[in-house]
Amino acid sequence: MADPYPTHGARRGAVDGGPAAARRLLALISLCLCGCLCAAACAPATRPAAPGTAARQLRQVLDRRAAAVLHRDRAAYLASFDPRAKALRATGSTEFADLAAVPLRSWQYEVTDVATTGDTATVRARLRYRLAGYDTAPVSTPRFLQFARRSGRWYVTLDRPGDGGAQQLWQQGPVEAVKGARSLVLGVGQDPARLRAVAAVADRAVPEVSKAWPGSWARRVVVYVPASLDAMAALLGRSAATYRDIAAVTTGETGGAGAAPADRIIVNPDAYGTLSDFGQRVVLTHEITHVATRGATSAATPTWLSEGFADWSAYRGSGRSAATLAPELRAELRAEGPPHALPADRDFAFSTEQSALARAYEEGWLACELVADRWGAERLAAFYREVGAHDGRSGAVADALHDVLSTTPGAFTRLWQTYLKRRLG
Repeated sequence: MADPYPTHGARRGAVDGGPAAARRLLALISLCLCGCLCAAACAPATRPAAPGTAARQLRQVLDRRAAAVLHRDRAAYLASFDPRAKALRATGSTEFADLAAVPLRSWQYEVTDVATTGDTATVRARLRYRLAGYDTAPVSTPRFLQFARRSGRWYVTLDRPGDGGAQQLWQQGPVEAVKGARSLVLGVGQDPARLRAVAAVADRAVPEVSKAWPGSWARRVVVYVPASLDAMAALLGRSAATYRDIAAVTTGETGGAGAAPADRIIVNPDAYGTLSDFGQRVVLTHEITHVATRGATSAATPTWLSEGFADWSAYRGSGRSAATLAPELRAELRAEGPPHALPADRDFAFSTEQSALARAYEEGWLACELVADRWGAERLAAFYREVGAHDGRSGAVADALHDVLSTTPGAFTRLWQTYLKRRLG
């Protein structure tokens, strides 16, 4: 699979229009949705096996584990655990039950490394699973497992995330599933009415995103709503402080070279719950735009374009003025004049001071709005695709400006500076 693609977040703020509420969608995070369940069943042996045989048997254990999950065979699933590991078996039983509402299409383990020492073994594997009706490619997450052989049978004695892995939603409690017309919302510890409300917003946002992003994309989304900010952070493998003011993030992997792998929109229930109806719509529309554009987004795509396009998609047709949606940039423009250049990727970092971070998003949004206003929305989408199709970051924007918009970086920057003054002056 491709390297992890920088994911995106939507934060509380100007989507609701107050001065302190001055921000909406932001936050560049480099993550991949990771985590899983447990692994292993058993293959009988009558005598100690050669290393190659042991590796084959361990793979068979994982194949049986995968089949047990898909067929909802609790007995077969629990049979893979070491009988002496009472706590591990209890945890596995709970996780199996908590997974029941998740509509799985596939579930398999790809073993990447096996090391055996006598009657013990360690396995590094990737769990790959798909949700029925939503994922066109699997989510992939690393696992690290330990096994013990007792009376010729291999049993799991340890199962945890591998390097870069994180918790899965069903490891946080019983999952409740709500299926919308264009969305699947999976929640833990949430009132079903709240999950239905999230699905309703997502269902309305999907066709709006399709208007902004013509062409092929799944036109359906998966949204996770964990129980708390801490639970959200556990799904992402980061500290809760990272996401305190972030209403939602989108995780996935770059799809520029082929079909885009599965994306997940993960809602921060604490921050999302404080937003108005307009704010919630903007947040999910922004995040769904990242899902739609994933296949055309690559390492060549600058953050100002990916975030600016998502904001443009979310704000178009809102009826809100630029002054309302870009208050920090408007204040800076009046005090210092227009910025000298489009924002760099580093300007979108979480460590950036909040007003500066807000300005970076506003600058990217208005750059995309400029393209749509001057050249048309279809040309904006074509520009986005052309940048993402470039073979590297160097020259990507300049070449796309020339080929799609018949302009140069210098001329575009000057047009953008004039546009900011017209829209925010």
